[in-house]
Amino acid sequence: MHTFELIEKHGDNHEQVVFCRNKEAGLRAIIAIHNTALGPALGGTRMWPYKSEEDALVDVLRLSKGMTYKASVAGLNLGGGKAVIIGDPKRDKTEEMFRAFGAFVNSLGGAYITAEDVGTTEKEMEYIFMETPFVTGIPAAFGGSGDPSPYTAHGVFMAIKASVKEKLGADNLQGLRINVQGLGNVGRHLVEFLVGEGVHVGVADIDQDKVKAITARFKDLKVLDANDIVTTECDVFAPCALGAVINDQTVSKLKCKIVCGGANNQLAEARHGDALRELGILYAPDFVANAGGLMNVFVELEGYSSDRAFDKTKKVYENLMRVFTMAKTEGLSTHVAADRIAEARLSKISSLRSHLQGRTARPYSTLKEMVLRS
Repeated sequence: MHTFELIEKHGDNHEQVVFCRNKEAGLRAIIAIHNTALGPALGGTRMWPYKSEEDALVDVLRLSKGMTYKASVAGLNLGGGKAVIIGDPKRDKTEEMFRAFGAFVNSLGGAYITAEDVGTTEKEMEYIFMETPFVTGIPAAFGGSGDPSPYTAHGVFMAIKASVKEKLGADNLQGLRINVQGLGNVGRHLVEFLVGEGVHVGVADIDQDKVKAITARFKDLKVLDANDIVTTECDVFAPCALGAVINDQTVSKLKCKIVCGGANNQLAEARHGDALRELGILYAPDFVANAGGLMNVFVELEGYSSDRAFDKTKKVYENLMRVFTMAKTEGLSTHVAADRIAEARLSKISSLRSHLQGRTARPYSTLKEMVLRS
């Protein structure tokens, strides 16, 4: 399938898709800006060894739309964007690659602001920062907030609490069985929060070094097979790896009461959210549950305070409760309710902007002003 056909099929009225190529630096990347009605598009840069450029394009289109909805439900003055770099994050990273990518980000003039994601770290954000101010999650030494994953994990932790309250009527997680799939930055921090709450935690990852590292810290974890964790019985299944884990092959085999985790695009297709509802499994829409990292980098743009960032991630609980309330009241699947809440805010603010267009136009002097005035 040709590129424009792929964008037409998998995109959703994206404003801009930018293909970034620098042969000397070994860079092949795609930046997708989905919607900037609420503000500049912010979303992380993912580095992954995609099997094809088509796979990378489909992924960035889906992820960028998710960022639009994530910012909208979270009440942030941000639009949705995402970037993917095609390559192996364990072998292919170089300073030249990320500085070249930073130059592409800079060429967009602030329409897209990047951050960390799967396969990238503070170090790469530092390289990008050498070429553009339009980056967050930079090291604290440069005035940034550093790694956003603890805040993403804390938001997921609050989402699990909200889900348990909704489904099980419990105010704490003590004694529950929660299985965490994926022990990257978000997954391992989530495990730490859960252990502190007295949860019986099961873990799995395709990278056995990550499993060994987390079990060395927490001796009572139950190590599960990476291929079986999706279907292992538990109270809460927490996907924290890559997307599409709820699909035709897995949905009917789930043995949990709740699906709530940090991964993006957990549903392979929207209909799988309906299938979860029919099975009596409560689904916490991923872009609501994992918004803590985005909240953290938004605080960085305001003027960073770690305490304020952690406090902000607590709002994930009430945001998710709004979704559950709408779903019950209107007889909807939770993913549909979350979409409607996001789209309602996008529509209202877009209409307001159209009405006020030109009345307050003046140039922004700083990145902070650009975001806060959006």
